[in-house]
Amino acid sequence: MHATIRIQPDDLSGDATRRLIAFHLAGMLETSPPESVHALDIDALRDPAVAFWSAWVQDDLAGIGALKTMDAERGELKSMRVDDRYRGYGIGRALLRHIVAEAGARGMRSLWLETGSTEEFLPAQRLYESEGFTKCGPFGGYAVDPYSMFMTRTL
Repeated sequence: MHATIRIQPDDLSGDATRRLIAFHLAGMLETSPPESVHALDIDALRDPAVAFWSAWVQDDLAGIGALKTMDAERGELKSMRVDDRYRGYGIGRALLRHIVAEAGARGMRSLWLETGSTEEFLPAQRLYESEGFTKCGPFGGYAVDPYSMFMTRTL
């Protein structure tokens, strides 16, 4: 794919965005027990502490991602999802780099994330590792969970 990826703030009102968020949540529930699913729904993504972006290829939604402010120096990566049709085309990496840059521009000194620990999440884990994230213990309100992996990166 040689099309340009356009990443923009998203107000969560578009049908395509809402469908991809619902698809993301459903996928999380298929791979993890409900108590181990930490993906945010539409209402949680509307929290003022959360900034949300969508990635587009022409007029087609290709992915989503969010940054939740934990405090003045720390942010949490949330709701990263690439539409299955666009996997392997660099959409996730572009979104991740965009969010890392936004966090830095907001004065954050570190980013944190929780992702799945099972085989389905290996591509996400590899992406995060390739962009400088390292494994760590639970942070914020998270607890040790066999279905979760925690990672962090200094900015």
